[in-house]
Amino acid sequence: MIANATDYSWIVDSFVRWAHVVAGITWIGLLYFFNFINGPFAKTLDGDSKKKVVPELLPRTLYWFRWGAAWTLGTGLILLIFVFWLGGQTIDEQADWTTGGYIMAAVTLLGFLAYDALYKSPLGKNAQAAMAVSFVAIAAIAFLMKEVGNFSYRAFNIHIGAMFGTAMAFNVWYRIWPAQQKIIRAIKNGEAPDGALVGLAGMRSKHNTYLSVPLVWTMLNAHTTIAGSGGKMGLTNSCNWLSLVAVVAVGWIVVFLLYKKSAAVKGF
Repeated sequence: MIANATDYSWIVDSFVRWAHVVAGITWIGLLYFFNFINGPFAKTLDGDSKKKVVPELLPRTLYWFRWGAAWTLGTGLILLIFVFWLGGQTIDEQADWTTGGYIMAAVTLLGFLAYDALYKSPLGKNAQAAMAVSFVAIAAIAFLMKEVGNFSYRAFNIHIGAMFGTAMAFNVWYRIWPAQQKIIRAIKNGEAPDGALVGLAGMRSKHNTYLSVPLVWTMLNAHTTIAGSGGKMGLTNSCNWLSLVAVVAVGWIVVFLLYKKSAAVKGF
């Protein structure tokens, strides 16, 4: 998005992007705190310590966590609309917007509904099977954005990222936060939290962690176009969507290893 002297679109491209990054740092930083630090730490606390620490620590961190998610999502959607949808960077130069393009844009914003339904279904209780289905679905969506929506390399990257971010923000506000409020109140009252709520909050927080690493790649897509250009990594332009699929797989492996490392780090 290049502005002339009378064009104020630079405000969106600069200041909204700035707010997006700051909010994202706040949100994802706390996500990693919860999953790689607070989770292992909380297991070392006895009942009395949890009754004192949890009601004081978690409401404060969850405040910044959920509003960081809201601001990241809001500013990200503004950038998606103005930089890509209105800025002419969504569709390949050789093509035009089609019905398929509009459908894939809708999938970007509504894909979280299918994700939530999957993990509320009986299949969602089988972590390995649900992850396999999720991975295949992500690959299929990337392919359809490329082949049916005529999305450019940068566009299908950022739209997959927006789909991840929307699902993550949904998890924060409608799955993690409601469950955590009940969990925190139970601990404060010296009661055992509902195991189903603990499992739900933990599972959705873990999902967000796995989505976050590939998401960062998509946010940097202006700097990763070499991965989508013909001839790189053995890929032609027609199958450059596979580079994003590979990044998702690598990102998930990285997060798996980070979880293993976080469990091994001990206090003094």
